[in-house]
Amino acid sequence: MYPVSVLCRCMEVSTSAFYDWLKEEQSIRDKDNALLRSKIAKIHDDSKGLYGRRRITAAINKTEKKTVSIGRVCRRMKELGIAGYQPSSFKRTTVPDPLFEDSPNLVADCDACGIDQIWISDITYVRTLEGWLYLCVILDLFSRKVIGWRTRDNMKAELVVNAFDDARKTRGHKEGIVFHSDKGGQYKAKKFRRRLARYGFKQSMTGVNHCFDNATAESFFGTLKRELIRGVKFKTRAEAEAAIFEYIEVFYNRTRLHSALGYESPEGFENIA
Repeated sequence: MYPVSVLCRCMEVSTSAFYDWLKEEQSIRDKDNALLRSKIAKIHDDSKGLYGRRRITAAINKTEKKTVSIGRVCRRMKELGIAGYQPSSFKRTTVPDPLFEDSPNLVADCDACGIDQIWISDITYVRTLEGWLYLCVILDLFSRKVIGWRTRDNMKAELVVNAFDDARKTRGHKEGIVFHSDKGGQYKAKKFRRRLARYGFKQSMTGVNHCFDNATAESFFGTLKRELIRGVKFKTRAEAEAAIFEYIEVFYNRTRLHSALGYESPEGFENIA
């Protein structure tokens, strides 16, 4: 390692000029880091504290000409004392009903390569001071977009039927779509199966040793519970339903960056697919 004075003589510059340049570079770097911290803080706040370093980096790089590294974002986040929310486990709601015949598994070892090829569905519950609120969602497997959902104060078949009707109205009438779910009794009900048959859908259910076939729907519920419901005590079912509406229709479908979609929102992904 050579002294600065020797290196400056070799480069034919004065030491004072070198230190002036160093201070200027440090000032530029400090300003750049301050600007990056403000962008990180805004993205973190806009996501309600949910986004971690990967999604924040992706959000910045979607709008910036100069790419920022995940390591740099991580350092700035540490300086700000912020972090993304860590996931927790959740319980499943639907259970197999042995009194009704299962449908075959049509999605084992395959995936959707376009929208409206495979729809997947599941049911979960939300605690309120009035009692349980049950939520059924239907997602397009290709885009992960929630295309239909309904809530009720019970788990009767109408919950699934109403969510399916919403999805069908949203997407239009298309025959041949595979509708996949677990083996819950709501999906085996005659009322629901007649609805599927009427509109030309093919019913599929998770088979033995294929527990991951409905993982996307279950993953959505895990995301919803940790990002929306964690630590929240809803007074009424109506209050919970309003929060779910805002989360699905405003945040999840249109804004939330999804790692499996190349950090696009489900709606954004469908627009460019």
